[in-house]
Amino acid sequence: MRIVVILLGALTGTNILAWGQTHRGGTLRRIEPCACQVQLDSSFHSRCAYLIVPENRKKNNGKSIKLPFILVESKNPKKRKDPLLYSAGGPGGSSLGGAADITRHELIRDRDYIAFEQRGTHFAVPNLWSEELSDAIKESYRKNLNKDSMVLVGVRRYKKALESRGIDLSGYNTDETVEDLDDLLATLRIDSVNLSGGSYSGGLMLALLQKDPGRIRSLILNSPLPTFVRIDEEEPANFNEALDILFHHIETDSADQDRYGQLKERFRQYFTSIGGKTFSIGYRPKGSSDSLRIQYTRNDLLQIVEDAFGNASRLKDMASLILDLISNRQEGHVKSYLDGIFEDGDGPSGMRISVYCSDQSAYHSEAVLHEVYQVYPWMQGYHINDVYREICDCWQVPPISPRTKQPFYSDKPALLADGQMDNACRPLYIDLIHHYMPNSQRLLFIHFPHMVGGKEWHDDMVKFLNNPYQKIASGGPDIIAY
Repeated sequence: MRIVVILLGALTGTNILAWGQTHRGGTLRRIEPCACQVQLDSSFHSRCAYLIVPENRKKNNGKSIKLPFILVESKNPKKRKDPLLYSAGGPGGSSLGGAADITRHELIRDRDYIAFEQRGTHFAVPNLWSEELSDAIKESYRKNLNKDSMVLVGVRRYKKALESRGIDLSGYNTDETVEDLDDLLATLRIDSVNLSGGSYSGGLMLALLQKDPGRIRSLILNSPLPTFVRIDEEEPANFNEALDILFHHIETDSADQDRYGQLKERFRQYFTSIGGKTFSIGYRPKGSSDSLRIQYTRNDLLQIVEDAFGNASRLKDMASLILDLISNRQEGHVKSYLDGIFEDGDGPSGMRISVYCSDQSAYHSEAVLHEVYQVYPWMQGYHINDVYREICDCWQVPPISPRTKQPFYSDKPALLADGQMDNACRPLYIDLIHHYMPNSQRLLFIHFPHMVGGKEWHDDMVKFLNNPYQKIASGGPDIIAY
């Protein structure tokens, strides 16, 4: 590796630091300072820049993309030289907000923090967002057209719009993002780093460990989706396992058994009975004079339940939500659901589609997926993941390397956390990772869904970073350390 030193002025106008540019694989990777995309705490010295890399390393056509990152420096003059590198999950989530949040946490006390925006996401240049799919989904509701058919219409329009901007969709996947992260570490000349990721980016960080273990000091993975898991085949079962735990809590904790008794059986009977049924509701989009009569189906009601798992604060209301749905008191919940679609849009981003099609759809079995729905007939026809085989047949991107999909062993220390109520990536996944990483330790948060949080979690992250081989004790009765 040949390193050419260049001087970049810090955007705060205070310091100058030598950063690098590298030749890797015969192609120049470089850093270009840029304005910060998010508001940062001015009491910390932070620097914002683009990492400039090839759009598709397999084509060597000279096309490059810009991936922003933010480096927030610790104020500690005796800080460690192993920064914490964070990138968001999704896939398709934006990472840079982490740099704004980190200054409120002890994680910045002893080491620098880097937030890296993955290719194709919000602040990347280019980003893979366009309105065609969202508009098609809105049209399906507005005109009472078949939603699955309109999704495919929107996907075709979406793909055409992105490709008309000169975007090569085959360059947006986990393998390329791993190379981006590796290039970032090499160009910043970081020899020891701690990796932090959650959900999809938990698997992304494992893939980076697989590629370049020498630089990795430790990993912190929150509700991780391992790269070797075929989530399309498993997520319906994951959703039902989380529901079963919820129903168990309701059965044992509720003092009102007349209302909530046998809720699991009632839920399954109701959702089985309404397969193929169409409901309708009067609805007026906010800010519109249009008075619509919108049809909805079992799939929309299941999505309302699925969405409710996404926020820990909403779990306490899940029993009453489910009771409303199965008792045909659906109007308020359906209107809130439609508000989200018409106000915020719906449908996956182009980055999410590209990643899931290359990572998951290319490897999963439709036969297994059909077996899952035979076990859970009340979900038949419901796409629990918003990217599925028919979408990928339209998107047409190549699969990632089979090596990336294989599990591997590592002796690196890792802190693995998940919520017992996780409806997407079950705690089974941190157990699987532990099987391959025996120096890892696990934390199970009893009352959390996907992506745990809170003071206890941040305190445990700090303890782990200070001594990644020291056993972390349980932070309370609602956290199991094992």
